[in-house]
Amino acid sequence: MPYNILAEFGSTALMIIFGVGVHCDTVLKGTKYQGSGHMFAITTWSFGISVCLFIFGGSICMNPAMALAQCILGLVPWSMFIPYVIAEMLGGFVGAVAAWFMYKDEFKDSEGVVDPIAQRNIFSTNPTRNNLPHDFFCEAFCTFFFISGILAIAHYAGDNLLLCAICVGLLVWAIGMGMGGITGFAMNQARDLGPRMAYQVLPIKNKADNNWKYGLTVPGLAPFVGATVAALFVHGFLGIF
Repeated sequence: MPYNILAEFGSTALMIIFGVGVHCDTVLKGTKYQGSGHMFAITTWSFGISVCLFIFGGSICMNPAMALAQCILGLVPWSMFIPYVIAEMLGGFVGAVAAWFMYKDEFKDSEGVVDPIAQRNIFSTNPTRNNLPHDFFCEAFCTFFFISGILAIAHYAGDNLLLCAICVGLLVWAIGMGMGGITGFAMNQARDLGPRMAYQVLPIKNKADNNWKYGLTVPGLAPFVGATVAALFVHGFLGIF
């Protein structure tokens, strides 16, 4: 199996361990950081993504939407698009299972104590209101700036992996704080649908509805729209790649 496929799997799994793990920390009974809030969680997501880039290199996607944008720009061959997506989705699933296993005692302690919807939201993004057209726009809009920002950072950082990783983390932090409060800013099918599938099958009691209609529509499709527009923007307007 090619190194880049394994890197996509491993980096996505690690990203989800950080991300689902921090939501376990902030939501579940018995953790040291229960109730720490959204800033704690968003900062951990941001730093976690930087760590993944440190370990696996700046060329990884960790995101089917980013893989699509790179295919459009000719940075990744189209023949690798489906293998990348499969590896990333599997990484998202496995990372979520690993995070659940780490916190399985806290999940047990939270039975009947912590709201089942809050436990579901540990794994997946869900909206503040159910308005699919509006949520779709917000998710595509966030993804557009996310993908555009990463591509611009990668272009100007060049071979400086340290600078690239830190700047991508700052980008995630800024988007999360400034735009993420409507949909939870998945911007990445592997980030949402992989862990959502894990929640579906894990032995967690008193599960809430998994909200697949939202999941397949907003974090499932909107990131592809945002990524496509971002690829056209960075090439046609910014003149890079």
